Amino acid sequence: MSDDVQPGFVRVRLDLSYDGKDFSGWAKQAHGRRTVQGDIEDALKTVTRSTETYELTVAGRTDAGVHARGQVAHVDLPVELWAEHRDKLLRRLAGRLSHDVRVWRLTEAPSGFNARFSAIWRRYAYRVTDNPGGVDPLLRGHVLWHDWALDMDAMNAAAERLVGEHDFAAYCKKREGATTIRTLQELRWERRPGGVLEATVKADAFCHNMVRSLVGALLFVGDGHRPVDWPAKVLAAGVRDSAVHVVRPHGLTLEEVGYPADELLAARNREARNRRTLPGAGCC
Repeated sequence: MSDDVQPGFVRVRLDLSYDGKDFSGWAKQAHGRRTVQGDIEDALKTVTRSTETYELTVAGRTDAGVHARGQVAHVDLPVELWAEHRDKLLRRLAGRLSHDVRVWRLTEAPSGFNARFSAIWRRYAYRVTDNPGGVDPLLRGHVLWHDWALDMDAMNAAAERLVGEHDFAAYCKKREGATTIRTLQELRWERRPGGVLEATVKADAFCHNMVRSLVGALLFVGDGHRPVDWPAKVLAAGVRDSAVHVVRPHGLTLEEVGYPADELLAARNREARNRRTLPGAGCC
């Protein structure tokens, strides 16, 4: 599948962040629901006085209520439009967009760059507190309250058994034709100053609900409702377990997206489009 930029167009990379509270996720939806993609595309159309909408491609589609600090997208713009507006586009977008979404940088992307398919990892953080008094009111939109004391060591011991390349079907919402094989590169918990527990979850890619399902399983270990080996047994079983709860979205933030060196972008782009199988799995 070719991803060449069409003649007369230039690919522009956007680095952005948003508070997901009032968005129905990233992707445009019918029935007038507010989305991050829709807001940015509308603002871009307005400030460039364009007659058509230029569609964004994003590194990771976030669900309703999920936040992003280090989201990346790209858009292909006509060369003349980019030349005319590039110097003032960032400031004009800041004046047009609502305060809960910001574009921080606009740069001409290197050859072979695709915000989605060139990425080699995405890093999320999930934040939760077990403080018996609840969540700091100033953090309530970004931290989940878990009304049980949590054993962080037990949670990390359980998390270690999930790291690596696996079929995460047990932790993903099934989508027809989509693979659930992922390489989970990092999964660990730290207790931050102020008592907030922060999970770092890093993988080459994520399937739908994967992070929030993993967090839900580990919280059950942390509060003593399940043994340390339970999340790994659920993973090995390969089917959804009704005891694995998908935790609420507001504790989740996309923190960063990683890309290879410029000369490796095109190769990564092609590789990421291939359907994955685990070693030894049948192909057909």
